[in-house]
Amino acid sequence: MKKFNKLSAGFLLLGLLAGWSLQAAAKPNIVILATGGTIAGSADSQTQAGYTSGQVGVDVLINAVPQIKELANISGEQVANVGSQDMSDAIWLKLADRVNALLAKSDVDGIVITHGTDTIEETSYFLNLVVKSDKPVVMTAAMRPSTALSADGPLNIYNAVAVAADKNAAGRGVLVVVNDDIHGARSFTKTSTTDVQTFRSIEYGLIGASLYGDNRWFRGPFRRHTSGSDLSVKGVKELPRVDVIYITADVSPDLITAAVNNGARGIVTAGVGNGNMTGAALEAVKAAVKKGVVVVRASRVTSGTVGRNVEVNDDEAGTVASAEHNPGRSRVLLKLALLETSDPKKIQEYFYSY
Repeated sequence: MKKFNKLSAGFLLLGLLAGWSLQAAAKPNIVILATGGTIAGSADSQTQAGYTSGQVGVDVLINAVPQIKELANISGEQVANVGSQDMSDAIWLKLADRVNALLAKSDVDGIVITHGTDTIEETSYFLNLVVKSDKPVVMTAAMRPSTALSADGPLNIYNAVAVAADKNAAGRGVLVVVNDDIHGARSFTKTSTTDVQTFRSIEYGLIGASLYGDNRWFRGPFRRHTSGSDLSVKGVKELPRVDVIYITADVSPDLITAAVNNGARGIVTAGVGNGNMTGAALEAVKAAVKKGVVVVRASRVTSGTVGRNVEVNDDEAGTVASAEHNPGRSRVLLKLALLETSDPKKIQEYFYSY
């Protein structure tokens, strides 16, 4: 009887160990790529407004939120460590190459990227166009440094990992998880310089929400992205120069001329209203187009669509209307489009499709 009890206990123990092993094996494998930003920033005081971005490494970020290891098997890499005001084409290309290489592996189920809030709109949209996988890619950020009272970074990282580990996140393009919200890379914007609730998806609404890792899904993306995108940076070492010109009352057309003279292959005008500009600026734009520079009319207004041939006769001027894209995203899309073509008509189709 004692032998039987010992044997039964042994089988029970083996069963429990096997169950635990299967449970551990069932966890998705998530890689966290760190690029710096406020989320990795530090200050001398917990109540200090000023801080330095990109001071904390990826291992510190991961260890600060040990609960994420309950959601997934976590590994981390430091791709860059800069404030996102210093995000560059070179870092974008490095990041895109690494993301694509990792997602091509069978033992990687998703990626989380930590980033600064200042240019996360541009980086997320860039990746949304050049990542060639349906696996989840989730970006996150923070408005307060890691040393601040009530720092928002740790919960943002936790929710981002929860989203990346969720099979329902697959096929939705690059997602941005901040302050419990799940945004699509194409449709969100930063609306406050200091508020934690700075990001808004004004035109189309949220993709979903993540409440302490409990994900709710509202919609999918409306335009082509990731594996459905024809745009690529494979083998690309340098992106074309595209400048943004902010249009004001009585803006100097010399700004447009200077961009052309300094080698810009594309220009985005952050126009007034529906992408409009002064007569003098429009003449400078037409001159730029005649020299082979592609000009996209966007708007400095927070929301709305820039319509073709509405405020400006695009057919006559040879310009491209940005549709729903703000100036920052227009610049990203134009850079990638110029790798494929310099034809304004074809580029206009890109702005409608992506």
